[in-house]
Amino acid sequence: MATDRIVVTGTGLVTAAGGDADSTWRTLCEGRGTARHDPGLDGGPGGPAPISCRPPHPEDAPVRQGWRLDRSTRYLLTAAREALREAGIAAFGERDPDWEPERVAVVIGSAAGGVAVLEHAHRRLLERGPGALSPLTLTGYLPNLSAAAHLALALRTTGPALHTSTACASGATAIAHAALLLATGACDLAVAGGTDAMATPLCAAAFARTGALSRRTDRPATASRPFDRDRDGFVLGEGAGVLVLERAADAAARRAPALAHLAGWAATSDAHHPTAPAPDGRGLRRAVALALRAADAAPGEVEHVNAHGTGTPQGDRVEAAAIRDLYARTPPSVTSAKGALGHTMGAAGAIEAALTVRTLRTGTVPPTANHDAPDPGTAGIDLVTGTPRHHGPRLALSHSLGFGGHNAVLVLRR
Repeated sequence: MATDRIVVTGTGLVTAAGGDADSTWRTLCEGRGTARHDPGLDGGPGGPAPISCRPPHPEDAPVRQGWRLDRSTRYLLTAAREALREAGIAAFGERDPDWEPERVAVVIGSAAGGVAVLEHAHRRLLERGPGALSPLTLTGYLPNLSAAAHLALALRTTGPALHTSTACASGATAIAHAALLLATGACDLAVAGGTDAMATPLCAAAFARTGALSRRTDRPATASRPFDRDRDGFVLGEGAGVLVLERAADAAARRAPALAHLAGWAATSDAHHPTAPAPDGRGLRRAVALALRAADAAPGEVEHVNAHGTGTPQGDRVEAAAIRDLYARTPPSVTSAKGALGHTMGAAGAIEAALTVRTLRTGTVPPTANHDAPDPGTAGIDLVTGTPRHHGPRLALSHSLGFGGHNAVLVLRR
């Protein structure tokens, strides 16, 4: 089914590079890493590397008593406000939005929900007993509440409010589900994306035990090194990305900006291993093929790929091989935002989709931060490094992969 009748009319971002899309984009184009020492992760000898990529002002949130919410929820509400403003929709009490609440869908992905709230509550339980728990514990950490439900409450929308959880593909999965709701007529407008705040002691220690995290504590800003010869794992990042999606005719009727067309999407599963991707990249390859078929496009038309590119030795190698083989005749430009922003987990797919929209709008591909030396295992892809590249791609893909073998691919057209 062709899906290019669905357009993106707004984007919003909260990342370690700043609290909005413009500041994030500037940092990406500078090719500058944002990781720094994180005292909250400094657990002593044997613990994870105490570095992370956290947004600078997590306390900001466009709702009353936002301080009560998990920081992943605060990121989400801030990103959603920016996306809706760009789409020409006032919300969060600025004035009543000009929409039918029951025709608006909210679809948000996260890998862990309000995990910082849960960790804090567990410490209080162990130290002071059940009576010390806040009555807001459940509403702070339950994944559906910390993401989609709190956003729907803030917007007062009464259409579908759905939470997706496909690990690090969650944000992209949410955007695909929102597009399906629009394509089937279940809603007229969708606020979709992802959020996560997993730079917590428990999550960092758990990832460290899998061997997934970088151990570069001496120069944190250069620790995340997607596709680089000296990569040794990812850096935990936090943030949120939100897209406003509409059918093209509806957007045109209200004179909303059509920033890009969401032309196709697909999701597959490797069924290979709980944490490692299939060595032949079969799940990603099939997701790309299905997404391009949905978009009525051929591999030769792909001019840019926003890669998953986490900086793990095996993951980057598998993804690079898939990109090299899928687009052998006409290699697209490739970039990874994780060198600058760290791995924002369930938010990554949504953040990277918003960045792909910006690439299509501006004709500019940001460089992959911290890529100094090519790796023979990831050679053969046209990786943008050093400085931005201005080549005006018209068709771009955003890859998202997650633990459990989840693959999600979004196709975007200018």
